[in-house]
Amino acid sequence: MKWYSAYKPEIKKSISKRFLFFINLGLLILCYDIGAIRESTISNSISVILWLGVMALLAANGIWHLKAVWETKTYSPGVVTGTVIYIPLAVYGYIYFLQTGQVSIWLAIAAFVVGASYQLWSNLFHRFRAGSAKSKEKTNLPIS
Repeated sequence: MKWYSAYKPEIKKSISKRFLFFINLGLLILCYDIGAIRESTISNSISVILWLGVMALLAANGIWHLKAVWETKTYSPGVVTGTVIYIPLAVYGYIYFLQTGQVSIWLAIAAFVVGASYQLWSNLFHRFRAGSAKSKEKTNLPIS
């Protein structure tokens, strides 16, 4: 939390331990659910598309952390996991599922665009939350 606030001070008001806990918990639940879908009677292709989307999200987040390390010349929590695990796993997964014909090129591209767009939406959301927090400070309303 401290590193994130130092890297992006304009959204410092948006970052809280509670927020970080729940966003990471949500990610873990999503990953579990994708595995559960694959084991159920639901279509295998749905779980592949969801997996590719989540891997695009994680790889994009890994690239974001790598960019942050490059810019700040400081260690970013998440950069090792993103660089060593998420980015290579996403590349391998996309190649594997395309080569085995488990997903079409168009669905893989769609999963990539939706998943990788997470960083855009995350940045917009944090700016909105930070702006709302500033407004509440000015009016002395409690910030949740």
